[in-house]
Amino acid sequence: MNSTDPTSATTTADDPVAALIADPYAGYAALREAGPVHRVTGPDGLPVWLVTRYRDVRQAMADPRLALDKRHAAPGNYRGFALPPALDANLLNMDPPDHTRIRRLVSKAFTPRRVEELRGPVERIADGLLDAMAPLGRADLITAYAAPLPITVICDLLGVPASDRHDFRAWTDTLIAPDPERPHEARAAVGAMLAFFTGLIARKREHPGDDLLSDLIAVHDQEDRLTEDELTSLAFLILFAGYENTVHLIGNAVLALLTHPGQAAALRADPALAAGAVEEFARFDGPAPLAIRRFPREDVTIGGVTVPAGETVLLALASANRDPEQFPEPDRLDLRRSENQHLALGHGIHYCLGAPLARLETEIALTALLRRFPGLALDLPDGELRHRPSLRARGLLALPVRY
Repeated sequence: MNSTDPTSATTTADDPVAALIADPYAGYAALREAGPVHRVTGPDGLPVWLVTRYRDVRQAMADPRLALDKRHAAPGNYRGFALPPALDANLLNMDPPDHTRIRRLVSKAFTPRRVEELRGPVERIADGLLDAMAPLGRADLITAYAAPLPITVICDLLGVPASDRHDFRAWTDTLIAPDPERPHEARAAVGAMLAFFTGLIARKREHPGDDLLSDLIAVHDQEDRLTEDELTSLAFLILFAGYENTVHLIGNAVLALLTHPGQAAALRADPALAAGAVEEFARFDGPAPLAIRRFPREDVTIGGVTVPAGETVLLALASANRDPEQFPEPDRLDLRRSENQHLALGHGIHYCLGAPLARLETEIALTALLRRFPGLALDLPDGELRHRPSLRARGLLALPVRY
């Protein structure tokens, strides 16, 4: 990602995409120090405005002048990943009033009270995965634990049969970090997911169950408050986001504990720290370095810089959550940190719908893991760990551990 416009608020040295992927916090710290807003070239070769400081990012996330609907993008300004309409009509591409209508229909499934009712089932899923790991003595924690826990929870919630769950990780991994040299793989993953959800919705119509997807189908069929594309897209988003963000949050949190043994000992000694610890893990190394792109409906001023209408704005959550103006000693992991108003799960009307569930799953995953395996340790040097090659997702490809 390189600075391209010397007339912007700041001019920065070349900052390759690879460097931000390998060490986003050092890269964003340099950008943040250089200025609040940068005109840069994104990985797709198109210019974007990158916002780096906490105050500006937080304000922009709640600014109704910054739209998510791609129809507000200026012609030739945005080249996003193309999804078919049946998957693209989701909350990440919507503004009010459609966003308000659809979010209201599904939000009742993710209230803190409803999510707390899932504590027992989530604990049983976590314990079952740890039972399977226990005899092995070593494992890739992403494959054995961090990935299957959220996918099982969200599939149970949606009512996806166990026999249909095996392909989800491969599909989502392909979409998160598509290989530009092999574009057919991403297209194949999109086609497979669309076919899957279309078939699943048809089966649920014939044989509804006590699950969220059956409830959403009933809303569509009986009250006509969801179009068919909105229904399919909503199911896709719940599954995709419910898996992706949580698996990365759990994996990043475990790595943080393994590389900060004093903090791990504190959490192991006092599990009551877990809820606050999850907030600190989200701030310290969250699953999404960037918020979903936005398009100004009119010229807007951010951090003293005027951004023209229709141009692409990226809000750097990874940078905002390490801003020393907001967080004292931001690069220090502190599970007892107070006043932790991080932005890892969003802010404003687009605040992460599944945040209560992600918090619950991460809390349970960490406390169960530490309780079960007190000798948990990395099974390779920290420097050899590899993260997903993506600016938009911060997650480990694998996390080898021994116990």
